[in-house]
Amino acid sequence: MALINITLQGKGGVGKSFVNTLLLQYYLQRGVPVQGFDTDPVNQTLAGFEKLPVKITKLADRDDEVNPRYFDTLIEDLVALPKDGVAVIDNGSSSFLPLLSYLVESQVLEMLTDAGHSVRLQSVITGGQPMMDTITGLDRVLRSIPDIPAIVWLNPYSGQIEHRDPGSAPKGFEDFKIYKNHKDRIYSLIQIPPVRQSTFGEDIKAMMAARLTFDEAIASETFNIMARQRLKTTWGTLFNIMEEAML
Repeated sequence: MALINITLQGKGGVGKSFVNTLLLQYYLQRGVPVQGFDTDPVNQTLAGFEKLPVKITKLADRDDEVNPRYFDTLIEDLVALPKDGVAVIDNGSSSFLPLLSYLVESQVLEMLTDAGHSVRLQSVITGGQPMMDTITGLDRVLRSIPDIPAIVWLNPYSGQIEHRDPGSAPKGFEDFKIYKNHKDRIYSLIQIPPVRQSTFGEDIKAMMAARLTFDEAIASETFNIMARQRLKTTWGTLFNIMEEAML
């Protein structure tokens, strides 16, 4: 049956849409039938990528609620996926709590798994100032939705994901309490490699701003030769990481 990925994280601007573009490009490159769903009521970033198969899916008329009738339409689309198909559902931070509450209330994820579908939660942890907010968001997801496996993406764009106690060496995510408490729930832990922000980082930022896939940017003369080479190298690395994670 189909594989359904749903991204949930309450903190905005931490790379959720970037992760979802990676997932879509990964499945497309592997020749897997994949469909993206952009449910963000405010910033429909994912739907802006013309080369990616993304459907804008309205879940509510207001940010603080989920309309069951709209949600039913999404479920119908998921159930209609081919047996070997994959769904990638992008959700915005503004509707994080209403959607999480509705998923718990409706038990729809359990319904999908009981029907034979595979469901995976996707969440992003970032470093720097937003780190604790992303950890809180992930903890809320894992506590609210039991039994569904989670894939955690470690995004160092805002800083290293580590905790320092005075006089001791820094602790990585696998030493964090949240990881130890939920280790049995985490299907994969994906480390997005840190990059030099002045080169690789700026290339990725420009690619995302232009709503281009890696393949499009690598082929585009908008980027200079070295930028295209850096993007090619980055995509090869990310693809291999996702292969190892058995997504």
